[in-house]
Parts: sequence; structure tokens; C-alpha cells
Amino acid sequence: MNILILSSNRGKICGLNMAKPLHLLLMTGLLASLVGGSGYVGYRLKNPDNHALIDEWQSKVHRQQVQLEHIREEADANIDALSSRIGLLQAHVMRLDALGRKLTHMASIDQGEFNFDQAPAVGGPETVSNKGLEPDELSLAIDQLSLELEAREDQLTVLEDLVLNENLRKEVQPSGRPITRGWISSYYGMRTHPISGRREMHKGVDFAGKLGGPVIAVAKGVVTYAGKRYGYGKVVDIAHGNGYTTRYAHNSRLMVSVGDTVEKGFQIAEIGSSGRSTGPHVHFEVLKNGREINPVRFIRSSN
Repeated sequence: MNILILSSNRGKICGLNMAKPLHLLLMTGLLASLVGGSGYVGYRLKNPDNHALIDEWQSKVHRQQVQLEHIREEADANIDALSSRIGLLQAHVMRLDALGRKLTHMASIDQGEFNFDQAPAVGGPETVSNKGLEPDELSLAIDQLSLELEAREDQLTVLEDLVLNENLRKEVQPSGRPITRGWISSYYGMRTHPISGRREMHKGVDFAGKLGGPVIAVAKGVVTYAGKRYGYGKVVDIAHGNGYTTRYAHNSRLMVSVGDTVEKGFQIAEIGSSGRSTGPHVHFEVLKNGREINPVRFIRSSN
């Protein structure tokens, strides 16, 4: 048996004759080297130290994946917390805007001066440093802004209550005349009564007017009495709060009943001359905690 080998040197062909002992020994050594090298490589690959190294690498990769997942979860949690804070701030801003619009309307302020539907106009030159806030600084700034907005909201709420109470006071405070047309025919104080001729205390102000003319409420309130009363004829009493009550007497016809809520300027009766009277007029009284007081200052306060 011959084995032919093509040499890379000038293309010469060499041969091994397996019948010759030297050639057989050379071929046997070559095969033994190949088999031994393969076994050594397999041994190295199957070495337990290599398995440990691979396991260690896999363990490190797994730990890094777990750490990356924790970082991702922490980042998501921070984003959720930041979004929640921003949502809270937006809610505060919306309430402040609503309060601002309400106060602007209640105080009759020009809306062009305080427009709560647009962002406030701001500006200024650009600074040299363009460094943004660090995460901790940003969180602190958001917390501080949230506290400031809460304080502003509390202040505006108190201001709203003050304005509301002032407007309510103006609505329920008696002011003005109980008739639309007419004149004062008798003032509050001591006078000679036109019927009895005796000096008596006149506890109201009389407004002469046309028979059947409108009698109107001088403030917002609730009707507490509507009917006949000795000396007053057909009379209406209206409670306005804060201890104030107004009384309208000598009417020809009543247009309200007990329990009715009336607004300022609402017609409650018609001018008449019922009861102890010499002609069509309205006897107007103002009572504070059940005691008659001079109505003149309330009449004049509307001017």
C-alpha cells in the first residue's frame, strides 16, 4: 500500500510505502499525534475548572440582569412619583385659577387685567449657566412649589370667604326705599299723630305713593309674617339675617306668604291705606334684634 503526498515545494509528488518499516512507523506516529491532540483538547474542554468558569460568567450575567431590572423598576417608581406630584400641582393650579376667576367676577375686576385662562407673562435675559437641576434638587423644588401653592390656595379661600361675606352682607343689609315712586311723608321720631293728635313715637318712616303702586323689599330675606296686624293693617315682615328685620305696613294687597324667599327689589305688596292710616302710603320700619331703629341711614346708604 502506497500513500502519495503532493508537496507544496515545486509541485513534487512524494509517496509512503506502507510495506517499508520506516514509512509504517512514521505514519503510525503521525496518527498517534492526531489522536492524542484530539484527546487533549477534549480533556481541556471537559475540565471541571472550565465548567466553574462558565458557571461564574453565567451567574454574573444573571446578577447584572437582576440589577438592571431593579434599576428599571426604581426608575419607573420615580417617574410615577414625579407624575403624581405633577398631577397634584396641576390640581392646585386649576383650583387657584377657578378661585381667581370667581374672585375677579365677585369683585367686578377687569378680566383683561387678571386673566386666569392664560399663562402669566414672564421673561428675562438668558444666564451663562445652562445647567439643569439634579434629580434631588428637582424633587425638592417640586415639594417647595407644592407647599407654596397650598398656602396660596388657603389664602385665596379666606379671601373668597371675605368677599362672599361682604357681598352677602350687602345683599341682606337693608338699604334703599320700599317704593319705586313717591316721597317721604313722615320721619322716624316723636311727632303729633295725625289721627289722635297726641305726641307719639313714630317708629318708622312713611312713604306716600300712588294707591296700588309696588312695594318692594329693600334687601334679600325670608318672609316671616304676612297678614293683618292691629294698627298696621296688611303688613309684611322680612328677616334678613344678622338680626335685621324690615316691616312694610298699610298695604292694599299682599303678594307674598310666610316662608317665601325674596330678593332685593322684589315686589311684595301694593301700596294701600289699610289699618290706622290717612291715605295711601307705606309705613317702613327697620328692626335690629327685635327693636325698632331709625331707617333713615339705611335709606340713604343706597345713594
